[in-house]
Amino acid sequence: MSTIYIDNKQYNVKEGKNLLEACLGLGIDLPYFCWHPALGSVGACRQCAVKVFKDENDTRGRLVMSCMENIKDGLHLSVADKTAKAFRSQVIEWLMTNHPHDCPVCDEGGSCHLQDMTVMTGHDYRRFHYKKRTYTNQYLGPLIHHEMNRCIQCYRCVRYYHDYAGGKDLNVFSAHNHVYFGREKDGVLESPFSGNLVEVCPTGVFTDKTLREHYTRKWDLTTAPSVCNHCSVGCNTIAGERYGQLRCITNRFNSEVNGYFLCDRGRFGYEFVNSANRITQPIIRNRAVEAVDEVVVMDHLKQLMNNHTVIGIGSARASVESNAALMQLVGKENFYQGISDSLRFIQKRIVEVMQSGKVQPASLQDIQQADAILVLGEDIWNTAPVMALAVRQGVMKTAAHHVLENRELPGWHDAAVRELVQQEKGFLANCTIAASPLDELSSSTVHLAPDDLARLGFAIAGRLHTSVPVVQLDSNTQNQAAIIAAALQQAKRPVIISGAGCYNEALIRAAFDIAVALNTPEHEVRLAYVMPECNSMGLAMTQSAGFENAVLRTTREENITAIVLENDLYRNVPAHIADLFFNSVQHCIVFDSLNNATTQNADVLVPAATFAEGDGTLVNYEGRAQRFYQVYMPANKNIRESWKWLQKMEEIRTAQTAEQVYHPEDLLVMCERLMPQFAGIAGAVPHHDFRINGQALPRAPHRYSGRTAILANLAVSEPKPKQDNDSPFTFTMEGYSGMPPSPLIPFFWRPGWNSIQAVNKYQQEPGGALRNEQAGTLLFEYKRDGEAVYFKDIPEAFMVRKDKWLLFPQYHVFGSEELSAYSKGVGELSPEPYLAISSRDADQLGLVDGSLVTIKVFEQAYELPVATNMLIPNGVALMPAGLQGMPAMNWNAWVQVMSVKL
Repeated sequence: MSTIYIDNKQYNVKEGKNLLEACLGLGIDLPYFCWHPALGSVGACRQCAVKVFKDENDTRGRLVMSCMENIKDGLHLSVADKTAKAFRSQVIEWLMTNHPHDCPVCDEGGSCHLQDMTVMTGHDYRRFHYKKRTYTNQYLGPLIHHEMNRCIQCYRCVRYYHDYAGGKDLNVFSAHNHVYFGREKDGVLESPFSGNLVEVCPTGVFTDKTLREHYTRKWDLTTAPSVCNHCSVGCNTIAGERYGQLRCITNRFNSEVNGYFLCDRGRFGYEFVNSANRITQPIIRNRAVEAVDEVVVMDHLKQLMNNHTVIGIGSARASVESNAALMQLVGKENFYQGISDSLRFIQKRIVEVMQSGKVQPASLQDIQQADAILVLGEDIWNTAPVMALAVRQGVMKTAAHHVLENRELPGWHDAAVRELVQQEKGFLANCTIAASPLDELSSSTVHLAPDDLARLGFAIAGRLHTSVPVVQLDSNTQNQAAIIAAALQQAKRPVIISGAGCYNEALIRAAFDIAVALNTPEHEVRLAYVMPECNSMGLAMTQSAGFENAVLRTTREENITAIVLENDLYRNVPAHIADLFFNSVQHCIVFDSLNNATTQNADVLVPAATFAEGDGTLVNYEGRAQRFYQVYMPANKNIRESWKWLQKMEEIRTAQTAEQVYHPEDLLVMCERLMPQFAGIAGAVPHHDFRINGQALPRAPHRYSGRTAILANLAVSEPKPKQDNDSPFTFTMEGYSGMPPSPLIPFFWRPGWNSIQAVNKYQQEPGGALRNEQAGTLLFEYKRDGEAVYFKDIPEAFMVRKDKWLLFPQYHVFGSEELSAYSKGVGELSPEPYLAISSRDADQLGLVDGSLVTIKVFEQAYELPVATNMLIPNGVALMPAGLQGMPAMNWNAWVQVMSVKL
């Protein structure tokens, strides 16, 4: 710690920081634009000026930019000095000369850092009366709106997009006094992290185009803490509602998970909540009037359960509470995972190795701090985008650490560090089936069939520990194994990443062997397995049987009523298996929020709430249980959480009136009782009756307006606020206005800080963890004792077959995930179906890009255009996974080439 003096007051601050960080960390308001905790300092905006003195006797001092001045013991400075204040006021006035007078119509909607800083400096009158500099705006795609005239040239956008996220198509162009931030020409921004420009930009240059289409000022949003449900990472978000519709998703800082950033799928994929495809009414099929009310549907459900065996099909996108409620209703022996047996087996293996406690799970923070990373078989760029962003930071930070060794240059000095780093990178081995944008960061890149990737993994483990058998590889792959093993062994904080994306269980075992071999006192090794959906880990931890077992049972037994929970089975198993299931059960009850192929087979269809309309818990890839909270109550009272419907069914099945009203934590206690492996999940977040000084927490900020006007078409008097009995939140602006526990932060706001930059007021230090941060409950316990047991079953080498390909999924950030595909912008960016094969295989068949090829998969023929790729292994074919209209496939199965059309 260093002692510094700010305006003659003594403070103890952490070394290695700059003055701006120190001031903000001490709660001293100091205006800034170009600095960002994740991006470091470049001193571009000149807004954070302070006066620094030689010592306590110096009365003259000198002006410095606080973001570019290092902390030194005994430093004297003044923030309130008249010269410094005048300088800051002049800078903001200069910056504002060309800024338009459009605050009332600006898309920032009151969440404007420029507005906050302008007020903070005291600049409130414009003296500039001349013609303003103007620019032409660009089309940047369906997600981001561009308004270049608002730019103040802080350079944050290109520093984030190019330097932090690795994007190449956004840049800065300048001539004399004209500076332009955009693309060379109109076009969709290529980076899947472009949406973060909305929060990185301190003005309204880059804004959320989806919010613009149903514009609402930020202070008029009802918000609640939530968790992204579009992949297994579990990024923390804030969801905002107005007029009974979800309007936007913004980032909610969590130092252990997503930090400051989201991927575009997580940020813009929310519009399925507002989809015209929503299920809003209970439906009983084959009646004169199919849409019914709750009383009728419950009476009908009672009949379907009486004298029938009831089985339940769980879901990887339904909450833990809903899956537990279904298991309680049907019994553990009658509960099945709604996924294929092949995927269930792989996920079961993942749960087993993580529950063994031999290796610690890797959080995104761990990945960012890693000094060597191995990605084995998982296309994380498309299956877990924010994890890929964390991998990039790990590579770049390791390079920076190497060049800063034995130098006095501070790590926050971004421009100088990048000048020193140049093209140097930390160690990343990206071993996948096909090419990935991460390849350009990689020190070692390998593209092989999954079995060969697993053999490479076992060879690496064998070089790290003699307990793993020797694997025979070709000389090139053997050299790669030696390089990767050496780099991992030299690292202090290695991370191994794999997952279920290749449908190959051997990859899971190989990754575990490598991690265990590295788990010595000299290494802080971490292991991460990417899962397919937001609660895949929670479903896998139930250890229940797979869907094929349910199908087999329904074909052998009669009088079975099946309950399908928030699961489109046609996305998870081939159509002929799903058809067999629906044809075999006597009755089928489906709970879901959107109409799909599965809901079309329901005898009874029950509307389920989405994440925005209900409460629940998700378990991410590392076993971290996190709660999402209801943002608003849907106007249609028939829409409610699946677990509430299932609790009602439990009452009518047992013919007993509930002795208590169940809340989410009660369901989690029941979950712990049913399945001890979930121990601790009930305490993941504060309970529904949590209060601070006797007050609940408001979902709406103090400036929320229009409570009466919103419903003036119904009544001129203000209605009674809706009551929320399942969480510590209210549906008003009244309540505790202080700082709640981190899982209960509905929005970031402090006096004078209306933009997302207010998060610094909630942190222990800028860029650090939140005050009293509770980053979720980890359900996997790391056990330091006990001898590690290695997997020694090594798969055979992949062999190419004539006129056949081994089929694997190709994932896409946009289109592969089920729910986000209903968002207009995401749908526009989704690819068309194709079949990707190696260039050599294409040449042998005389195929070129665009040629049509017909393949047969289990007697089903598909005709698709060919996309050739020289990096795909011979004998392997890739098809887009999860695209709307595309059937579920038997992945990791051989497909036959039937015919070709050149």
